[in-house]
Amino acid sequence: MKIKYTYILVFMAFLLVQCMPPTPDPILTEIKQNLEDPLLLKITSFQDNQLTDSLLPFFSHKDPTYRYAAVKAFGSIQDKTVLDSLAGLLKDPLEKVRMAAAHAIGQQRDLRGEQFLIGAFEQLDSLGKYKNANGAILEAVGQCASRDFLTALSSISTYSPTDTALLTGQAIGIYRYALRNIIIPEGTSKQLTFVNNSTYPSSVRLIAANYLARAKGIEISDNVEALAQTFETDKDPSIRMALALALGKINQPRASQTLLSTLNNEKDYRVKCNIIRALKNFEYDAVKSDILLALEDENLHVAQTAAAFFVTNGVSQEANNYRKKAKELENTSVRGLLYEAANRHLPSYMTNTRNAINYELRSKYEASTDPFERIQLLKALAEYGWNYKYIQRQLPLVQTAMEKTGIIEALSKITNDVDFYKVFGGSFTNVSKEIGTQYIQAIKSGDIGMTAIAAGALKNENIDFKTLLLDSLSIMETALEKLPLPASIETYNALEKTIAYFKGQKEGPPSKVAANHPIDTTLLATLSKAPNATIKTNKGNITLQLNPLEAPGSVLNFIQLATKDFYDNIKFHRVVPNFVIQGGCPRGDGFGGLDYTIRSELPISHYDQEGYIGMASAGRHTEGTQFFITHSPTPHLDGNYTLFGKVTDGMDVVHNIMVGDSIQDVTVKY
Repeated sequence: MKIKYTYILVFMAFLLVQCMPPTPDPILTEIKQNLEDPLLLKITSFQDNQLTDSLLPFFSHKDPTYRYAAVKAFGSIQDKTVLDSLAGLLKDPLEKVRMAAAHAIGQQRDLRGEQFLIGAFEQLDSLGKYKNANGAILEAVGQCASRDFLTALSSISTYSPTDTALLTGQAIGIYRYALRNIIIPEGTSKQLTFVNNSTYPSSVRLIAANYLARAKGIEISDNVEALAQTFETDKDPSIRMALALALGKINQPRASQTLLSTLNNEKDYRVKCNIIRALKNFEYDAVKSDILLALEDENLHVAQTAAAFFVTNGVSQEANNYRKKAKELENTSVRGLLYEAANRHLPSYMTNTRNAINYELRSKYEASTDPFERIQLLKALAEYGWNYKYIQRQLPLVQTAMEKTGIIEALSKITNDVDFYKVFGGSFTNVSKEIGTQYIQAIKSGDIGMTAIAAGALKNENIDFKTLLLDSLSIMETALEKLPLPASIETYNALEKTIAYFKGQKEGPPSKVAANHPIDTTLLATLSKAPNATIKTNKGNITLQLNPLEAPGSVLNFIQLATKDFYDNIKFHRVVPNFVIQGGCPRGDGFGGLDYTIRSELPISHYDQEGYIGMASAGRHTEGTQFFITHSPTPHLDGNYTLFGKVTDGMDVVHNIMVGDSIQDVTVKY
């Protein structure tokens, strides 16, 4: 009897269990990025291969880790057909997924994105649950929305100084509009309010200052006093260097006096560089003496910027003084720029001085063994068009690819001169054909550097190269077919444009390359979340922390190149004062690399500080071996250039690197 009762109890318990509803799966609320996760590695591979259809199913995955990874991929993939699908993620339970969706929609640069973004903005978010997502939406509208919405964006005035995410999104959104050459007075007024009020977050004020520096056609003269006071008193050099350029847009004594009074006493070379650049907008006689002093600044970036000022803004009556000053200076780059200024601005009637300048330049060129100095001297010689024969004669005498490219660049400087016809007069046609023929020979050679520069020079609409060299069209078409892809995609696109120009056809979109260098996911899975690298240079060491979670392909590519000693003894071929240092080109002219390209990786990332390392490119998905490191915040690069790491030690070395300095070794710990 007892056994029977036990069976009844068990049976009743069984029925009770069967009648109960199933326990729902727990809602996952955490994003866990792990390089060892096979599914994340698969999504990474799908992104690398631009497999839209393979990524879309993850949009509905129950695990936000995979939703986030899949949505984030479309910050790098341009596919406007996914806008509707991306819009669905703007209401995802997880804010980080919403932010990735907003960024991805903005990256598509499609006006249709506006309605999705505005519709997803949480207007009643009084508790700030989605403040970061709302900020990302405001930023994204700046990339894709219509001009009409800029008025609404600029008129928002309800955010307090503590609403950092929302204010930053608003400031960046207005800034993104300006980068699309869309500005309105209300937007400028809002940025002025931000930058001149120190109670606003520094991230907001930084963007506002950069807007005032880069936005074209804005009117800020009525705010000269407030801007001058902010420039004089603010302690953040990143804000002050941008405001220097903003003050340069105001043709008033208060602006010029503020800049000049600061120049000699400023401690941060980056601010000094921007002051000098800003002074180009004022009367030459009022600023020249201070800039002449800057030629001897102990910081070479400042001295070079000062010399470059005289190249672009010099005057004819001072040309011989530039030459005299050049002869006093020891630094070859500063000296070369001053010679360039002298040769550019010297009046035509000063024949003897002209002969002396060009004799000195030729002597220095022939005595130099530094290819970077020799190229700069050729550019100085090119300021006098009749040096074209001398420059042409150097081509068979040089050995390095960078010098060959430099020679074609010097010739292109001559033919691109707006006074080309005036310089050569009755010899105009013969000289045009002679130099044009040299361009065709450069293209025929197949050298990617010479071809790219020559192709661009032949598109000069002031010289009728199409008529003079029409029989050379077949040579260009043959050269195009022989260019090795994908490595020479930049040159390929340049030559393709010139061929279309010669044929009188409308220029088409640039050619793209298919995936050709797949990410090694097996190796990727072995990386730590924060590998680091040390770049040993002749000036000292630069330590980087790399970010494989956000830019796995770029980080892996850098590590693989470093472990193969690819970067050993490669020069920094490009340095722009208060912008970037750039290296990784084995040719030394910016056209070198290996026989592959990698994908752009453009998730939410901001170049809002100094010392970020990014991939150099000639357009989306054309990256290879070249990288750059920033001197200062460069927010105009956001969403366009892969950011894959940051300097953690050695920024003093970055600031001291000059063109021609070398990478001795790169070591990585991963």
